[in-house]
Amino acid sequence: MWKALIALPRGVWLIGLISLVNDSASEMMYPLIPLYLSSVLMAGPRLLGLIEGVAEAVASLLKLWAGVMVDRSGRSKPWIVGGYGIAGLARPAIAFVGSWPMLLLLRVADRIGKAVRAAPRDALLAASIAPGERGLAFGLHRAMDNSGAVIGPLLAWALLSAGVPLQQVFLWALVPGVACLLLTSALRDAPPPPEHPPAPFEWTLVGLPVPLRRYLAVVALFTLGNSSNMFLFLRAKELGVTEAQIPLLWAAVSAVAALFSVPLAALSDRVGRVRLLVAGYLAYAVFYLGMAYFAAPGWKLYLLFGLYGVFMAATEGVERALLADLAPPTQRGTAFGWLNLTMGALLLPASLLFGWLWESVSARLAFGFSAGCAVAAAVLLTAWVRPATTMR
Repeated sequence: MWKALIALPRGVWLIGLISLVNDSASEMMYPLIPLYLSSVLMAGPRLLGLIEGVAEAVASLLKLWAGVMVDRSGRSKPWIVGGYGIAGLARPAIAFVGSWPMLLLLRVADRIGKAVRAAPRDALLAASIAPGERGLAFGLHRAMDNSGAVIGPLLAWALLSAGVPLQQVFLWALVPGVACLLLTSALRDAPPPPEHPPAPFEWTLVGLPVPLRRYLAVVALFTLGNSSNMFLFLRAKELGVTEAQIPLLWAAVSAVAALFSVPLAALSDRVGRVRLLVAGYLAYAVFYLGMAYFAAPGWKLYLLFGLYGVFMAATEGVERALLADLAPPTQRGTAFGWLNLTMGALLLPASLLFGWLWESVSARLAFGFSAGCAVAAAVLLTAWVRPATTMR
């Protein structure tokens, strides 16, 4: 595996490095937003669900549009550069926020930046590698992305431990944001696929292959129970974890994900994507049930969060590799657009429902509902998206 990893094309490594730097900025502030919302802006889980859900929903249509534009233009780089630039400016501006509507506006801008770059980046990565190495390539990308998610929270913990005010920590996100923008200028577009008349685009899934449509339905079901990760930070705080330790907790999750992303995603090249995704969905269900009924402060909570890192490692790269297997080359950008649209659009109802269940009934019911969606998605994936249809 190591020889194959080293032999991956330059573009694959550069995309991974860009994600590493970007996530060091993004994840430095990500665990702090719910703390800032609750301690400075005096808002609770329901408003957090509204902010995160609306931010993703507003950006959702752009995710599909950007993927379609890649297929039509044959170019990914302009969208990638623009997307990282927008997010790099929006994040540090949170330091100047004094009300939740302004926080919502900046979170929307950050998500728009991600929406513009996500499908073009994934399409460029898929076009840069042979089909039999897609799991390895996407696994490397997720490993480097999650490595950035280790660096960012550790920086946040160091700054908070040194007495830097919470608001000023957000300003430090500008430094990796600028570095990330410079790195994107070195990207090169992949050669376009052989000339084929582009399929007419419709705001439906009719033009996509049936196995791909089924897979998107499974992703939709799982995402309905996959609300914003920020609820995990609120739960950890509720269980007694201090503000300074929450970034460390998230860094531990990202470290586990970074460690296992490459071997698990590469394993999907041999045993099949569906098996890995089912295992990941079941790990998610166990984690959420643990957060509902068995979580307690101390090493047990860190061990439980480590399981969440395993879920991330088993799914993040594999789900994109599976989509690349199912999508025709001339519709790859559109397919990634639909995947990102599905995940983004459903985050709003998922987060609103999770926040409502938490505040109106109990945190246990909210976490239990998410676990149930994951189990149902695993069953449907096994029965509906046959392993024989997922590899070429």
